[in-house]
Amino acid sequence: PAPQLLSLSRRALRAPRPSSLPARRGYRGGSPADSRRDLLEIPLPPWQERPSEPLPAKRARLLYESRKRGMLENCLLLSLFAKENLNSMTERQLNLYDRLINEPSNDWDIYYWATEAKPTPEVFENDVMVMLREFTKNKNKEQRLRQPDLEYLFEPSR
Repeated sequence: PAPQLLSLSRRALRAPRPSSLPARRGYRGGSPADSRRDLLEIPLPPWQERPSEPLPAKRARLLYESRKRGMLENCLLLSLFAKENLNSMTERQLNLYDRLINEPSNDWDIYYWATEAKPTPEVFENDVMVMLREFTKNKNKEQRLRQPDLEYLFEPSR
């Protein structure tokens, strides 16, 4: 019976795959450029500036939004950037940062712009983007493995 099983498995390997089974997936090095036909773009409400929002509320909201991104890379990058910079930003810079983290519909775009993997669109090219790119370079070689604790919010200002 063993030789019979072996011949059955060889025959099964040569048989065409039924269309009900999913195709095998794997790395396709050297494959043609992605047509993006299968891209699903979920429409988001347009970003709106909040000119009457009090600055302490804006800073608190931006801190929260910097921490809750939906992808770990930006949660780490933006939460640490926010901790270091939000309290010293002007109202204009806060508005630019608000737009930067809330207008793009794809968080990977923000990550690629910050890491300079892709060019930043002109609309987001400003002093806050320069600050974020410099922060991303991590020139002091800090370990950035987790988001900052929130206790720093309750420490007295220096």
